[in-house]
Amino acid sequence: MEALDLARWQFGITTVYHFVLVPLTIGLSPLVAIMHTAWLRTGKAHWHRLTKFFGKVLLINFALGVATGIVQEFQFGMNWSEYSRFVGDIFGAPLAIEALAAFFLESTFLGLWIFGEGKLPRWLHNACIWAVAVGTSLSAYWILAANSWMQHPVGAVYNPDTGRAELDGVGGFLEVMTNNTLVAAYAHTITASFLVAGTFVAGICGWWMVRAARSGDTDEARQVWRPGAYLGLVATLVAGLGVIASGDVQGKLMYEQQPGKMAAAEAVCQGGEGVGFSLLSIGIPGSNDCEDIHHVLEIPFLTSFLGTGAFTGPDSYLPGVADVQAQQMELYGHLDSVDEDTELYPNLFISFWSFRLMIGLAAGSAALAVAGFWLLRKGRITDSVWFSRLCLVALPMPFLASSFGWIFTEMGRQPWVVHPNPANPVDQVMLLTTDGVSTVVPPGTVLTSLVVFTLLYAALGVVWFRLIRRYVREGIAPVEPAGPDRDEQPEPTLSFAY
Repeated sequence: MEALDLARWQFGITTVYHFVLVPLTIGLSPLVAIMHTAWLRTGKAHWHRLTKFFGKVLLINFALGVATGIVQEFQFGMNWSEYSRFVGDIFGAPLAIEALAAFFLESTFLGLWIFGEGKLPRWLHNACIWAVAVGTSLSAYWILAANSWMQHPVGAVYNPDTGRAELDGVGGFLEVMTNNTLVAAYAHTITASFLVAGTFVAGICGWWMVRAARSGDTDEARQVWRPGAYLGLVATLVAGLGVIASGDVQGKLMYEQQPGKMAAAEAVCQGGEGVGFSLLSIGIPGSNDCEDIHHVLEIPFLTSFLGTGAFTGPDSYLPGVADVQAQQMELYGHLDSVDEDTELYPNLFISFWSFRLMIGLAAGSAALAVAGFWLLRKGRITDSVWFSRLCLVALPMPFLASSFGWIFTEMGRQPWVVHPNPANPVDQVMLLTTDGVSTVVPPGTVLTSLVVFTLLYAALGVVWFRLIRRYVREGIAPVEPAGPDRDEQPEPTLSFAY
C-alpha cells in the first residue's frame, strides 16, 4: 500500500474511535448540569445521586476523549504535512482557539467540579459544571469551523507566490466563523449529541428502573430511576426533532455545495426531476460505477423533495453522479493530479450505506422514546423485561448512527480534502486528497504508526467500555446525601478519582 492509503486508513480509524466518545461528552455534560441544578433548586436527594452517578460516566468519557483526540492534530503535521502547509494559515486558527478558549475551560472547571464539592460554595460548584457544558459546546463549534471550511471554503484567498491558501484578513475570519455550512453542521452535531446522551441516560435509568421494580424496591424505581429516565426521554425527543430539522437544512445545503456527495448517497447516476429515494439497491461488489447500480425499491419523488423542497417540476431537478463528474472534470480537469480516469465523486458504496445507516440506526432512540413515554405515563413505573432489553439494545444505536454520519460527511467529500466552493469555481482554494499527504514520510513509517495507534485505541476502547460498565452496574450509593438546605455538605463519591 502507498503512504496515501495508509495515512487515510490511520486518520479514519483514529477519528472514528475518537468520535464515539465526543457526542456523549457534548450531550451528557448539560444533562448532568441539569441534574445538579435540579438538586439545588428542589433539595431532592435523588437528583444529587443521579448527578454523582452520571458524573462518573462523564469523567471517564472525557478522559478517554482527550487521550484519543490529541493524536488527530499531530497527524496534520506529519502524515498530512502538505495539507497543513497549504491551509495551515486558515485551518490552524480555529484549532488553536479551541485548545485555548474551549478545551482548557472545560477541563479546568471539570476538575473544580469533581474535587470542589464541600470546598466551594454550592452556587459556584454548580456553576462549574455549567462551565463544562458551555466549554464542550464551544469546543465543538471551533472544531466544526475548521471542518466546515474544508467542506465549503470561504474567507480565503490563494497566494500564488507562496502557493498557499491564506485567511483574507479579519473579514475572512468572520466569514469562516459564520460559514453557513458551519451553522448547519453545528446544529446537526449538537442535536445528535443530545440524542446520544438522552438515549444513554434513558436507557441506563430504564434498565435500572425495571431491575429495581422486579427486585421489590419500588421506592428506588419510582423516586430515583424514573425521574432520570424521564429526563433522558425528554432530551431524546427534543434532540430527535432537532436532528430531523437540522438534517433537512444540511441536506439541502449539501446539494448546493457538494452535489456529488448527495448524488452518491442516493446512487443517482443521471440527474432528473422527481428523483426517488432508494430503499434497496443492488450493485456489483467493488464497483464505483453508478451504471452498475440498480434501484430495486424506492419512494418516488422523495429525494427531490428532500434536496429542493419540490416533488416534481423544474424546481425538483437534482444532478446525478455522471453530471457531477462531467461538471467537475470541466472545471478542474486542468489540475496536475487529475487525468481522464480520475473519479471526481465519492465512493458510492460507502456514501450510500453510511447515509442509510446514519438514519436507520437512529430508529433505536425513537423506539425507546415511544415505549418509554407510554410506559411511564401518569407517574407509572414498569417492570417489563422487554423494556429493559429495549434499553440495552437502544444504547449503542445513536453512537453508531453518529459515527456513520461522520463517515458520510468525511468520505462524501472525497476525492477532495478541501472541496472546491462551487460559488467561485475559478478560485484555487481547493486541494485533492492525493496532494495533501506528506511527500517525505515513507509507507513503512505510516504503517508502523497505524498498527500502534490501532492497537492502542483498541485497548483504550476496552478500558472505556469496562469502566463505564463497572460504574453503571455498581448503581447508586445507598446512602442518601445531605440536601442543599442543610449546613453540612455530602462527601464526594467519585471514588475512582482519588
